[in-house]
Amino acid sequence: MFGAYIGEACARVINGIVRAIVRFNPDPNFLTVIGLCINIFAACLYGFGEFFYAGLVMICANIFDMLDGRVARLTGRVTKFGAFLDSSLDRLSDMVVFLGIIIFYARDTQYHSTLYASLTGAALIGSVMISYTSARAESILPKMDVGFFRRPERVVLLIIGSLTVWPNSTHWALNKMPATIWLMTVMSYWTFGQRLYDTWRLTREIEAKDVNELSTAKHPKTAS
Repeated sequence: MFGAYIGEACARVINGIVRAIVRFNPDPNFLTVIGLCINIFAACLYGFGEFFYAGLVMICANIFDMLDGRVARLTGRVTKFGAFLDSSLDRLSDMVVFLGIIIFYARDTQYHSTLYASLTGAALIGSVMISYTSARAESILPKMDVGFFRRPERVVLLIIGSLTVWPNSTHWALNKMPATIWLMTVMSYWTFGQRLYDTWRLTREIEAKDVNELSTAKHPKTAS
């Protein structure tokens, strides 16, 4: 997946930062909360239309998102609650950032757009449903991670879209956020649909197997 390639490219830098941070023995959960706070700051920048600077802040926020788990493993402080907190605050961070973009397009300015405010809201719902279908499917299946447009891909696309915005420009060549929002919305629901279909397919296979095993148990084959 694209997110995996991005992760590999950043691994060396992140590991160097982790080794430096570990010397201070920080609480991994504290790093998770810091990441959320930085995302809230990015959301405020989005709300005021400072997309380029919001993109830079998003990079910092997601560096923290990559640090907490590694710090927890290196310091032997991996906990179930830590994993739960990390996942929960990731979802909250996503929603806050989307909310900032919605506020920008909903404000009474020259950039006001009901269409893009609505599309961003749709992208927000789609991102939540991707996470929900994964969590719900994994309560009945061993694993559910199909689909190209997961959180890493979504974050990378949003950062790229933000960094390509020329300040105070509405021209399509100098402001890629509208295209970014369209792409995030379409790809979110595409991935959501993929997970729905894959869950349906796998559960049908499991149920068919169970029926066959039950039938075999009730009517065992006898030796001829």
